[in-house]
Formats: sequence, C-alpha cells, structure tokens
Amino acid sequence: MNKEKYDLLLKCLSALSSPDETLSFLEDLCTIKEIDDMQHRLEIAQGLFRGKTFSEVQDDTGASSTTVSRVSRCLKYGNGYKNILGKIKGV
Repeated sequence: MNKEKYDLLLKCLSALSSPDETLSFLEDLCTIKEIDDMQHRLEIAQGLFRGKTFSEVQDDTGASSTTVSRVSRCLKYGNGYKNILGKIKGV
C-alpha cells in the first residue's frame, strides 16, 4: 500500500482527539454501512485477540466464515489489529 497516497486520510485520523470527534468525522467520511462493517470486523478481531476460537467468534458475531478467516489472517500476519487492540486491552 502506498502510504503517500493516503497521507491526508492518515493525518486526519491521527489528529482526532475524542470518540465524539472521531464518530463525527467517520459519519461524514463513510456510509453507516461502512462504519458498521468496520465495527463488525473489529469485534471479530477483538474476540480472536482475546483467545476465542474461530467458531466462538462466528457464533458471537454472526460473521461468515470468510470474514472471520480474513480478520484472523490479518491478526496473524499483520500489525494493525494487534497494535490497536493491544492499546485498548482493558476495553
């Protein structure tokens, strides 16, 4: 992924300072469906990160096996989910 291509988006996200401000920005930037989809993937990642099994996460979230598998792969080989979920561990 070309970081320079997303420079403005990354700067905007980094500048947000509260949940209300972030939600306001997301509501302008994304559709409700896109926000819901991101929240759903984060719930899946959080369950897997906390040690739940693939099946438990599927049952808890109602996600398809394809979606759980994709998120699981990102958790295993990527850093984004791990980094952010590690920061909000107590939540």
